[in-house]
Amino acid sequence: MNVGVMSREDVILLRRVSVSQGLMLESISEKLLEPGGPHYRCPDKHPSARLSSIAAAGEEKVPFTSGLLIGIGETREERLQALLALRNLHKQYGHIQELIIQNFRAKKGTAMAKAAEPPLVELEWTIAMARLVFGTSMSIQAPPNLTPTMTDGKEWKRLIDAGINDWGGISPVTKDWVNPEAPWPHVNLLAAATADAGRLMVPRLAVYPFYINDLWLDPTVLRRVLAHENSLGYARAEEWSPGLAQDAHSSFLEDKLSNLNGGSTGNHFDSVTNPAKISVGTDGTMHPTRAIGFQGMDVKRILKKIEEAVEPSEVEVTRLFRAMGPEFHDVVKAADELRARVNGEKVSYVVNRNINYTNVCGYKCQFCAFSKGKLSENLRGKPYSLSLDEVSRRAVEAWERGATEVCMQGGIHPEFTGETYMEILKAVKTAAPELHVHAFSPLEVFQGAFTLGVSVEEFLVELKNAGLGSLPGTAAEVLDDEVRRLLCPDKISTDQWLEVMETAHRIGLRTTSTIMFGHLDRSQHWARHLLRLRNLARNTGGFSEFVPLPFVHMQAPIYLKGRARKGPTSRECVLMHSIARLVLHPFITNVQASWVKMGPGGAQALLAAGCNDMGGSLMNESITRAAGASHGEELSPKEMETLILSTGKVPYQRTTLYGDAPAQQRIRAFSARPLT
Repeated sequence: MNVGVMSREDVILLRRVSVSQGLMLESISEKLLEPGGPHYRCPDKHPSARLSSIAAAGEEKVPFTSGLLIGIGETREERLQALLALRNLHKQYGHIQELIIQNFRAKKGTAMAKAAEPPLVELEWTIAMARLVFGTSMSIQAPPNLTPTMTDGKEWKRLIDAGINDWGGISPVTKDWVNPEAPWPHVNLLAAATADAGRLMVPRLAVYPFYINDLWLDPTVLRRVLAHENSLGYARAEEWSPGLAQDAHSSFLEDKLSNLNGGSTGNHFDSVTNPAKISVGTDGTMHPTRAIGFQGMDVKRILKKIEEAVEPSEVEVTRLFRAMGPEFHDVVKAADELRARVNGEKVSYVVNRNINYTNVCGYKCQFCAFSKGKLSENLRGKPYSLSLDEVSRRAVEAWERGATEVCMQGGIHPEFTGETYMEILKAVKTAAPELHVHAFSPLEVFQGAFTLGVSVEEFLVELKNAGLGSLPGTAAEVLDDEVRRLLCPDKISTDQWLEVMETAHRIGLRTTSTIMFGHLDRSQHWARHLLRLRNLARNTGGFSEFVPLPFVHMQAPIYLKGRARKGPTSRECVLMHSIARLVLHPFITNVQASWVKMGPGGAQALLAAGCNDMGGSLMNESITRAAGASHGEELSPKEMETLILSTGKVPYQRTTLYGDAPAQQRIRAFSARPLT
């Protein structure tokens, strides 16, 4: 909202309906108010009135835009005085998110129609002074449609070299009503000129990343912002979210992912094709936290370090997650080359069945739309618990349809004990003794041990002796307690999850590993998660694979409450798989693409980003579909192999632990009729 001089009451009123507010200081010079001056008889132009409004915004915690209008009769010294006055307010309140350095343009029909316009060198000088006065953390913009002496676009490069990192608002649907004589440049033209200057143009929101929190935004406004931001606090710039049906949105995703094979260096992810405001910078100065500095952290240098088997630091992994444009393609290329060296052109999958034996749960995980309890009766589906007979029936049916594995997990039913999990396991092994049972998350193991009054190790030994083959690495979500305190406050901690996994590995049970990402987490949390997995994998060698699970938002409580994003963007999904391949090597050598979350086409495209596994055929899937996803029931072996073959790779039907699937089961899987 840029509505002129405001009282404190105006600021408070508008804060409820806007993400940010703005008012140009223009100048500190009072001589401009004198007769013959540009501000004569304009009381709202008085510097004290404008500074008062800007201060009121600071007192009310409003992200604010201000700036200078140069070339209207002020001196260079007065411009510096204006910049210092704004800096003093920003030091006091921390609310100025951007500065506009705008050059005067004479307009027909005004008293200054014949006034001289400032040359480009004056605009450059003022931008440079603003950068020196405010340092690296301030966003500084210059309107590209007002740039003086525009001839071949080189003037834009001069503005970037002078210190801007933002182009301000660029609209493909409306003209510049303040400067109608100066049309907006086409976004693609501006992006090309920006690239020629060695920068990448990306879309942002009208509020900068640092201010996207409940300290600076009204709760009703914040929920809208979260729905439109990515993990860096910039604009999502795409309609796709994990779990969406195979429609125009999925086609949009697959079109973008197809560029992975095309060798393009353009910015196909979080692209500039929407009418959002445009931001230029590629360092870490304008992201949700100002505490992390990335100056001098070259992506190619980090990739070279990883190639030389040197473990990257948390800050270096975080930097990789911020890769865009050519840097993005460098990361993906490095990951896929590593995949080729480790796994060759073979892409594996397993024929399995998911059995979610109950959706009743006493925990309050904010991302989960599957579990049912007294506080979640309005979510999709009714509470259920499968009988042991039904669990056995599904296991037998799975074996007869060619499965080599059943994957069993459920809610933490308040009446379940460790003995319940043992009974479920024994029911399956009695009914289908040759089936590999991949079951019980670390949370279920922890809960089962607690209810029996035994240690985690004792309970795991009992399960292993009863026929448990391996553990799923779910309930990890994000292995960082800063996130877990908000996302799943009553769930096991990061250390407890790692303890269960370390114990399982020690007694000879292999496990998978996962991350559920793209909600209220940020890239530094992802970096910590991967490095914690790497450390445990190095010590135990017990992880069979890593499975990124993009957050599906549609029915998730935390999204419905306005406290989460719409899942990761396509760029973030690709980077998660690619960076995992790089960071977890050589201790976890299989990276899986989840067709349930990404859609079959999206998962297929990830095979060019470092993935070598397509997961399971499932037969049934309840958890992701309860969150609103449209995929998940079953992807038959024939469909799976068709997808893999279309990428030029070789399909390989595996077992849970990456052995060869028995020939008889393979025959059954390809001849199985659809489930009724």
